[in-house]
Amino acid sequence: MRFPVGYRPPPPALVLTAVVSVQFGGALASTLVPTIGAFGSVGLRLGFAAVLLCALGRPALRGRSRADWRVVTAYAATLATMNVCFYAAIAHLPLGVAVTCEFVGPLSLSAVLSRRWQDAAAVVCAVGGVLLVSGALTTPWSKMPVTGVLLALAAGACWAAYIMASGATGARFASLDGLAIALAMGTVVVLPIGVWRAGDALFSGESLAKGFGIALLSSVLPYSLELLALRRLAAHVFGILMSLEPAAGALAGLLVLGQRLSAPELVGMALVVLASVIVLGAARRPRSGESDGGSGVPEGLTPA
Repeated sequence: MRFPVGYRPPPPALVLTAVVSVQFGGALASTLVPTIGAFGSVGLRLGFAAVLLCALGRPALRGRSRADWRVVTAYAATLATMNVCFYAAIAHLPLGVAVTCEFVGPLSLSAVLSRRWQDAAAVVCAVGGVLLVSGALTTPWSKMPVTGVLLALAAGACWAAYIMASGATGARFASLDGLAIALAMGTVVVLPIGVWRAGDALFSGESLAKGFGIALLSSVLPYSLELLALRRLAAHVFGILMSLEPAAGALAGLLVLGQRLSAPELVGMALVVLASVIVLGAARRPRSGESDGGSGVPEGLTPA
């Protein structure tokens, strides 16, 4: 991605643009899932993103060890499963609620890795927020969207596994090579299932156009922007900005889908955002005497 000569956008603006892009991609996916299902929508997203990233990055395939292929295969599996679970969840939940529930995954992982009591308390706060946004504290059990909540939480668990696999992949593959290969591998598995379940509807002009738009908004654009931002952005600042994803999801759901959240849902979302700021904002904060450059940024905070 190129900007006018001499112009360097502020790194926080790049990250915020990436956050908004991902969530508007999710809103677009919410309009596609009812037509071709979660597998079809994810298959198109992964497929188009794989084609674009492979064309731009031309990842090297030769000379890879068996260990390299095992690592990238695990990365591809977590990536594909995470997206299928999340897209299945937004068929049952408002986008902002699904993103909020999903965010518990990386939050919990960061808290476990940091081992600070403040982070553990923040996760408890986030769980309370999820109980509010899911309706568990305000809605009769018979009317709760249990399936959607469980799918969103499963996506969050996969997100945590994805972060771990992302770090291992990044250590073995240069630039975005590992991501491009993982997207291609995920496409090979998910897209045939999507074709089987959706049939000809998957290849309609509208479905293909939306799938391409989702790939751009949710994968290619945010990863490109984050890659530029992370060269000049402190790790804890990146974490704080990423913590705004649930709020961005609610905004995208409102503007694109007309989804309005209730007062308890908004309070629950605020609790999760607060917990995210505490955990992700401090997870890699440097100790005195340490540098806080781009090399310390947490991996995989934006789902591919």
